[in-house]
Amino acid sequence: MLVPRVPLLRAAVAAGLGGFVLASACAGPEADRTAAEDDVDRPVPVPEILATNAFYYYRDVEAAWAFYRDVLGFETVADYGFAKILRVAPASYLTLVDETRGMHSADEPRSVTLAIVTEEVEGWWAYLSEREVPMRAPLGEVEPGRPHDGFVAIDPEGYFLEFERFNPHDENVDLVPLLADIEPLGPAGGARPPELEVQATVLWLYYRDLPAMERFWEGLLGMDLLVDQGWAKVYPASRTGFIGLVDGERGLHTATEEKSVTVSFFTPDVAAWRQRTEAMGLEARTEELGTESGRVATWVAFDPEGYFLEWDTFLDVPDNQALLAALGGR
Repeated sequence: MLVPRVPLLRAAVAAGLGGFVLASACAGPEADRTAAEDDVDRPVPVPEILATNAFYYYRDVEAAWAFYRDVLGFETVADYGFAKILRVAPASYLTLVDETRGMHSADEPRSVTLAIVTEEVEGWWAYLSEREVPMRAPLGEVEPGRPHDGFVAIDPEGYFLEFERFNPHDENVDLVPLLADIEPLGPAGGARPPELEVQATVLWLYYRDLPAMERFWEGLLGMDLLVDQGWAKVYPASRTGFIGLVDGERGLHTATEEKSVTVSFFTPDVAAWRQRTEAMGLEARTEELGTESGRVATWVAFDPEGYFLEWDTFLDVPDNQALLAALGGR
């Protein structure tokens, strides 16, 4: 359903990413030009992404877990003690991390918003208000003709959660059919009413140079722009996980140097994503693939404005069985 872009080379060059080998070093200039022209029209393979994920960092990870598990009703598909992996939508996850064991500090700016895409915005508002979850602002009047409706709740340590409905609208003409094909997830437990379902997620990131970051993400994911809100852009990453880019002067957050989030992608082939990011010239956090307690193979690089990007391949060990089953049923 999600169609990769071909070619990606022009976007990569425009973004200054480089690193694509087009011809042998021993070939002459004419041969170089011919090879380059051929490659411009040749599909560039993009390794598979099974699901999107974000790592959030907490002083009290157990309290955060209780909120997401018992109030929001998300399923815990892996519990590593210091980290809890929650399934939010069919191919969208959120991982809660004890800051003493993570790559970020809870003191860093919360320069991220997780949008929970749902048709039941009003129901979520009523439920979370009843549970006395802090809100950034009231829901307000739902008016016909708007491209989206929603509100922003605040989790126990200050992360923004946007509950959002994308309405039939010219702005959403390519997104609405994708959402319609998704079987939404209901609650896995807790107090959340069964009718409050989740279709998808959008992970909103905040940037200083939005046009440059559009070129970067198009080159990285191999996907065309899906939703253009002017100062905010949405790209598909997994079947239910979307990446949103926001002008840092106009969004819920400003663009910051430090960010208390890691943007993550679950993949069956972390090594292939390492090769892709190296070919694009991304700075890596380490020189080699990493592992986490014998459970996960990881690769971490940085985007041009400093967000940590992580690719994760989960190993076939007992702690991962529920997660692997969920990923297999995507």
